[in-house]
Amino acid sequence: MKLYTYFRSSAAYRVRIALALKGIAYEAVPVHLLRGGGEQLADAYRQVNPSALVPTLEDDNGVVIGQSLAILEYLEDTHPATPLLPADAAGRAHVRELALTLVADSHPLGNLRVLKYVKGELGQSEDTKLAWQRHWLHAGLATFEAMLARAGSSGTYCHGDQPTLADCCLVPHLFSARRFDVDLAPFPALVRIDAACAQLPAFQVAHPSRQPDAE
Repeated sequence: MKLYTYFRSSAAYRVRIALALKGIAYEAVPVHLLRGGGEQLADAYRQVNPSALVPTLEDDNGVVIGQSLAILEYLEDTHPATPLLPADAAGRAHVRELALTLVADSHPLGNLRVLKYVKGELGQSEDTKLAWQRHWLHAGLATFEAMLARAGSSGTYCHGDQPTLADCCLVPHLFSARRFDVDLAPFPALVRIDAACAQLPAFQVAHPSRQPDAE
């Protein structure tokens, strides 16, 4: 199994966490998103993933998947040991709801290609670009915190006392928030959950600083 990845990519980070939690061995294939204008834009990589984004999972059976949440669901279906979704329908829906709040509603607005467009094509300043990035990171975390409070089902982790797909998505989002100096004081539940995740070897080994392409 191969994972085309970039050490700072939140989307790739999610998948690395899930692979580690499930104990799945894989070959990391780094794709540098900045070097040479972006290795993800090269024709060779577009042959693997037409969206020119990371991550991409290439399984030994020839299956190729290029969206992080689809990869997480695929791993859940094909490697059901150490489940990352609850057994009950309501719990599964809640975990997916949490994950999508970050994966679909918040993260894409601060993705590298969006930020390049904001600064380049729209001619905005570096300060404006960073303000945009911080706004959407903060918005996703605020919604996530409120959803946890509404549900009342968080325990050690986002949903109960075992890590789920929601934790796989939350931890990378918080990593990005800290990188861009987003104030996390309004999100005590998220900071607590993140600290609990940081104690687990699977989250430690998936951390950007532990990747072969880390700078």
